[in-house]
Amino acid sequence: MRFLTAGESHGQKLVGIIEGLPAGMKISKAYIDKALGKRQQGPGRGGRMAIEQDEVQLVSGVRGGLSTGAPIALEILNRDWENWEKIMTWRDEADVESRKVLTPRPGHADLTGSLKYRTEVRNILERASARETAMRVATGNIARQMLDSLGVEIRGHVRGVGGVHAKFTDEAAYWQHVEQSEWSVGDPVAEEQMEKQLILAREQGESLGGILEVQVHHLPAGLGSHVQWDRKLDGKIAQAVLSVQAIKGISFGLGFEAGDRMGSKVHDPICYAEGKGFSRASNNAGGIEGGMTNGEPIILQAVMKPIPTLYQPLDTVHLETKEVVKASVERSDVCAVPAALVVLEHVVAWVIAEAVLDKFSADSFIELENAWQEYQAYLRQK
Repeated sequence: MRFLTAGESHGQKLVGIIEGLPAGMKISKAYIDKALGKRQQGPGRGGRMAIEQDEVQLVSGVRGGLSTGAPIALEILNRDWENWEKIMTWRDEADVESRKVLTPRPGHADLTGSLKYRTEVRNILERASARETAMRVATGNIARQMLDSLGVEIRGHVRGVGGVHAKFTDEAAYWQHVEQSEWSVGDPVAEEQMEKQLILAREQGESLGGILEVQVHHLPAGLGSHVQWDRKLDGKIAQAVLSVQAIKGISFGLGFEAGDRMGSKVHDPICYAEGKGFSRASNNAGGIEGGMTNGEPIILQAVMKPIPTLYQPLDTVHLETKEVVKASVERSDVCAVPAALVVLEHVVAWVIAEAVLDKFSADSFIELENAWQEYQAYLRQK
């Protein structure tokens, strides 16, 4: 299974193509649109989200609500296109001088991209923009629907924003609050403090980053492989997560804390129960050992840096005069941590779905479901 996306932040539309999805899988457009809507929400979002009302169009590969086995093509229109058509059109008469960027932003792809491709900054920032993640949420959501049908649950929450950290308790009440929270936070006290940090950052022309966590439940042992570096599941997840704009680090389970403990306080004792099979007494490994799932939930944390567009911009160098000036300001968010969480859930969903189909190769969803259930029964009897 693979996918490609295309499209610019202020272009006509975002497009995506998925290949390799089994035939006969139920696909809900409403479920995709719900995820796209959630990606647009959250405190600290900028004016662009008031313009866009993302909705996916399923162009091919789905008939009567079921995948056909053919490539699935998707589109998401950019409603702001009407204001940018003369600037962004492919035609020769495009107004390439309008909105030309000559003051690259520190922390963004602006300068490095323009040097690498020998082109103007506008051609770089349009694709480097996190607007691109809308299509990755749409493609990832189709993979997530496949996982949902197999009983796999993916959930996430925000662990911290701007130095304010939530007190985590893995209880039903905590996760209920996550669902109700604009911040996707389960700690109401931390939520109030995050709101204050947001107000302060907005007043000072600053931006905020944070810590996010994604969990994947009800996976069997044995997805991924130890035999080659590029088949290790944690490596694949890490690549997908770090490909999301502004994500600067990832860890699994204990993460960096494992480097401070003795081995007996890090590794998870193995247990066995008749009719259940093997399990672990703890989950410090975060559900992955040797590049493979071990049957425990995958738990990963990621850190998001503050968005590089600042309304009190940092110093930069003018590309033509070489003078020190203030960086350009594109319309942006003060904080997009809850939105990034939605993106992370879906890029992780894609990698997990890929691993499922790698182990249980199937042309139809019925074949996949049968192989999945047979393997689960084998693990319980082992």
